Amino acid sequence: MKLVLLGPPGAGKGTQAAFIVEKYGIPHISTGDILRAAVKAGTELGKLAESYMSKGELVPDEVVIGVAIERLAQPDCAKGFLLDGFPRTVAQAEALDKELAKLNRPLSAVLSLEVEEAEVVRRLSGRRVCSGCGAIYTAADKALCETCSGQLITRADDQPEAIRRRMQVYREQTEPLVNYYAMKGILKRIPAVGDVKEVFTRIEAALG
Repeated sequence: MKLVLLGPPGAGKGTQAAFIVEKYGIPHISTGDILRAAVKAGTELGKLAESYMSKGELVPDEVVIGVAIERLAQPDCAKGFLLDGFPRTVAQAEALDKELAKLNRPLSAVLSLEVEEAEVVRRLSGRRVCSGCGAIYTAADKALCETCSGQLITRADDQPEAIRRRMQVYREQTEPLVNYYAMKGILKRIPAVGDVKEVFTRIEAALG
């Protein structure tokens, strides 16, 4: 099962990714993770990526693609993989398709977790983060962390206006990607509302 997971902030990608990985026995691969791993391993592409990251610059598409393909060629990806946070643009998607075609390992499906903006705002603006250990809480009635008794705060990017700006950026970057995969016939639109197990049941049904 070779999958890409798309979804706006607050759609529950992390939760569903964990279910998918457990169910299908495939590794969960995020852009940040593979870049950090390549840098740590000191590969040629890792060194190249670090030269951009150390200056706070965006890593060019060709480097990200190269690092991703290196990761997908590793033995634990033999049964498949779940890509999360990559590709981010149509250009990256086209390059990824080209590289996967060389390996004769085309994508099985692209899962798009879909949720209305009002629901995203409701979910994220109700989220609290521990100022001590970073634990995340969704219940707004708590004031202190259950683990370290740190103060629970609302992050700046979880304020309603900041969430709406993040949603706008997501739509601008991702809608073309959704359309791209829809045209290829491999997009699966998953309503990401209701109980998390219900959402996963929809994913299982979409994947057959």
